[in-house]
Amino acid sequence: MTDASPSTRLSPADVDTIRTVSERLQASVERVIVGKTDVVRLAMVALLCEGHILLEDVPGIGKTTLAKSIARSLGCSFRRIQFTPDLMPSDITGIHYYNQKLGEFTFREGPLIAQVVLADEINRATPRTQAALLEAMEERQITVEGETTVLPRPFMVLATQNPVELEGTFPLPEAQLDRFLIRLKLGYPDEASESTT
Repeated sequence: MTDASPSTRLSPADVDTIRTVSERLQASVERVIVGKTDVVRLAMVALLCEGHILLEDVPGIGKTTLAKSIARSLGCSFRRIQFTPDLMPSDITGIHYYNQKLGEFTFREGPLIAQVVLADEINRATPRTQAALLEAMEERQITVEGETTVLPRPFMVLATQNPVELEGTFPLPEAQLDRFLIRLKLGYPDEASESTT
């Protein structure tokens, strides 16, 4: 195994800074997501590794709240995309439209151009739309009509899917599931956590 080049090695001071910032970020998110320390810690791992998260759980347990609290704690832009069977790839990436005032085509960016993106119920969209999202996750850029737009950094997708109601869904194949660094389940809070909120 080759040693990392000197320019990519972290000094002890860098490691301490990363640890301090990640602990503060985790504490900030845990003020909102109570009693889920392991889930929040794993979300921080995904963030530091520039990975994406697949949240599989039933509705109403805080998946959207987790995504919003991560974005707010980081001071990042946040967008939520509700995936439905009629959602088209251009609905998430953006389109070029003719601007009559300017007399030229203008790019209107889609909700995918954000730092933290919540892809809600990803398995409800068609494979074509899923592929547009998953391509952006892998390449960290989108191409619309030959024009490439680099996505902002950090760029993190938190995708959700309901493992119970599978009628009318398009399950993600294993090759697409591989784009997610971590697969999490929040679960219901325990009694002690519920009484503190």
